[in-house]
Amino acid sequence: MLKFLSRLFHVASHTRVQGCVLMLSLLITMPALAAEQKVLLVMGDSLSAAYNLPSQQGWVALTADRMKTSHPQWKVVNASISGETTSGGLSRLPAALKIHKPSLVIIELGANDGLQGLPLVQTRKNLLQMIQMSKASKAKVLLIGIQIPPNYGKTYTQGFAANYTELAKQEKTALLPFLLAPIATDRKYFQADQKHPTAAGQIKVRDHVWPVLKPLL
Repeated sequence: MLKFLSRLFHVASHTRVQGCVLMLSLLITMPALAAEQKVLLVMGDSLSAAYNLPSQQGWVALTADRMKTSHPQWKVVNASISGETTSGGLSRLPAALKIHKPSLVIIELGANDGLQGLPLVQTRKNLLQMIQMSKASKAKVLLIGIQIPPNYGKTYTQGFAANYTELAKQEKTALLPFLLAPIATDRKYFQADQKHPTAAGQIKVRDHVWPVLKPLL
């Protein structure tokens, strides 16, 4: 009887030890697993905010869906707002960086600056500050450019496009020179306003962004 009780006590003690080891293991690994999740923050305008479409049909949401399979450790936060300028994006960025702590920031802004004919120097300054602010927070940056209609004049349109290429070179950041490049000459991929992509156009935009984005993940 004593031998049986002794064996029972030994088994129970061993089980408790195993349980403690398992619990300790979980406590150690859970923070590590949580720390592995990375955030992709998108700061954009209506071109990234799925203008006039269900949000899930926009290129950002479509990219997030793809990443759930290809890069499940990443979470996509779309902080894009229709009508946003570089000035507005700059004013919102500090809070977004503090809240979301992104590992990668996509900056897709400037179209509304251009359409309003705002000074190129100011747009460039705002984009530069956003890039540097993101890098200071230890995030990588993907700068996405846009082009404006030629009726704004050769000097302005060329200077506008040059802002993106020159900033990317200066700050050594990844660059996609023109977000709408794959659909720009095919009007069937644009909504009635001829400015914003349709659902079919959004798919093409996603596929255009992906080869530049993927190496940064």
